[in-house]
Amino acid sequence: MALKKGVVSNWHENKGFGFIVSEGVEKDIFFHINDFSKKHKTPVNGLKVNYVVATDKDSRAYAKNVLPENGHVKATVARTQLRFSLYLTFVFYALLIGLIYFKILPIVVLYLYFGLSLLLLLLYAKDKSAAKKGKWRTPESTLHLFSILGGWPGGTLAQSFLRHKSKKLSFRVYFWLTVIINCAGLAWLLTNKGEEFLNIIFKNINF
Repeated sequence: MALKKGVVSNWHENKGFGFIVSEGVEKDIFFHINDFSKKHKTPVNGLKVNYVVATDKDSRAYAKNVLPENGHVKATVARTQLRFSLYLTFVFYALLIGLIYFKILPIVVLYLYFGLSLLLLLLYAKDKSAAKKGKWRTPESTLHLFSILGGWPGGTLAQSFLRHKSKKLSFRVYFWLTVIINCAGLAWLLTNKGEEFLNIIFKNINF
């Protein structure tokens, strides 16, 4: 069957059907939502599509295998998680840089977060590789420990980009608990007692 091109017209969202206007074709062709790609968002007027002409039991022409030419992809859980991870990481580091810029936190805190995040991302990658090859795995407790210490931005990016540990509910619950604990600890460092603690630590290790 020849693939044809057209534009969605007169789409009825509440009824689930519409028509496709094609150049050089005199009559608009009918199509139903059931003949539209399930991987894409519902049709809208003006959407460019590809389709195949078929006939029903009454010999009436209709469009089937209707597929958008480009874009209009339905958001998946993985895509949503990736966007959230990128947004959360950007906002967190922007906040961290702001606190350092206004001299509320020392710049070494940014270095620690970045270094631990990179290390945790590498540990996720190593663990995923080991899982595929049936080799020794990195204990989940180790991943959670580095997350609590400040590597959680790398952990959330690893879960999204590597698709590792992203579906196991128990792991994700503990992971987000480590994020909460770490952020609570960071908030404590902004208090007077936290500032005194940092000064003592950095003084003793010659920062």
